[in-house]
Amino acid sequence: MNIEPIKTIIKDELNIEEKQKYEMIGEELIRNNNVAVCVLAGGQGTRLGHNGPKGTFIVELKAPKSIFEIQVDSLKRAYDKFGVYTYLYVMTSKENDEETKRFFEDNDYFNYPKDKIAFFVQGEFPLTDRDKNELKDENGKLVLAPNGNGGIFKALEDEKILDRLKENNIKYLVTQNVDNILANPIDAISLGILYSNKAEIGMKSIVKGYPDERVGNIVLKDGKPTVIEYIDFPKDLSEERDENGELKYKEAHFGVNYLSIELLERISREKLPIHEALKSNEKYGNFIKYEMFIFDGFEKAKNGLVVRVRREDEFAPIKNKEGQDSPKTAIMLYNGKFRQLKHCETSVFMRVLRVLHNIFKIYIKKYCKIVKSCIKYGCEYGKIFGNGNVPNKLIT
Repeated sequence: MNIEPIKTIIKDELNIEEKQKYEMIGEELIRNNNVAVCVLAGGQGTRLGHNGPKGTFIVELKAPKSIFEIQVDSLKRAYDKFGVYTYLYVMTSKENDEETKRFFEDNDYFNYPKDKIAFFVQGEFPLTDRDKNELKDENGKLVLAPNGNGGIFKALEDEKILDRLKENNIKYLVTQNVDNILANPIDAISLGILYSNKAEIGMKSIVKGYPDERVGNIVLKDGKPTVIEYIDFPKDLSEERDENGELKYKEAHFGVNYLSIELLERISREKLPIHEALKSNEKYGNFIKYEMFIFDGFEKAKNGLVVRVRREDEFAPIKNKEGQDSPKTAIMLYNGKFRQLKHCETSVFMRVLRVLHNIFKIYIKKYCKIVKSCIKYGCEYGKIFGNGNVPNKLIT
């Protein structure tokens, strides 16, 4: 097995012309409704101490919202920007499908068009004991569990979702984990980068915080794009440094993927490897859970790209009840980002820049001295300032 770093485009390092070019390409895809989003929501909120689907967990923001509502909010913001309601698909499990659908219905689909939302159910695998004997319940029935996020491919085919995507002329399906409340799937610049490079698979990445961080590593394996989980990644490679002293393998996968329809069709005809995980609970003791990983399908892609984004902009997971990746840490990240957004959107200075940007879309750099100054100081005509403040030199 030959492992190499994968080609990565760093979003923050694009110059203004590149950003404009990719943004225009991405906007066209979005406005033509060529992009759909799929939230992977088959899990329960057990680790959060929540009885129900994880997406129904209430996040105690200033105005409390469920994780599902927060995910829909991102699509509503995309509508405000692009004037198009993006198709949303929610992958559930047999365990939580009915409850998830009822939750959406009871909340009036969070004021999102009902005809733009669809649900489909992933498959299941039987659990076994450590000797590979299938477990049965008190009624003699097999004990089944969801087959992992890699079950999306067969489920898309079995439930005719793939046919619907093709009928709706979808070019990219964006998948994201339900528990990341800062996920930004409708990202015009990233879409433009992937589409212009004919990428069949695109993955967003963040920089690893340290060599053994518990994240998937995005790499080329035998020349194919894939993700290797931290427990399987060779220790010597995880600690390897480049000529600048930075981690050589630093692209961390956080679950946002852009899959072309061509790739989805190809993977749906293939069998993915099945992984084993040793689990335990009070009812069954030690047992083995079997699952497929979504990124095992990425190796079928003819061309793949990675777009690196800032962790604080797009990654706020809710996985644990307390400590790291808990509701508390996610809320801090969420509030931090949207305080900056509010500051920028309400300031007169930023409003002027927004108007100028819309009027002089192509030639703004040439004719707008204010924007030139912004570029000089690194804020690029309306991008959120790192500290939320406008440099004093720009205020006259």
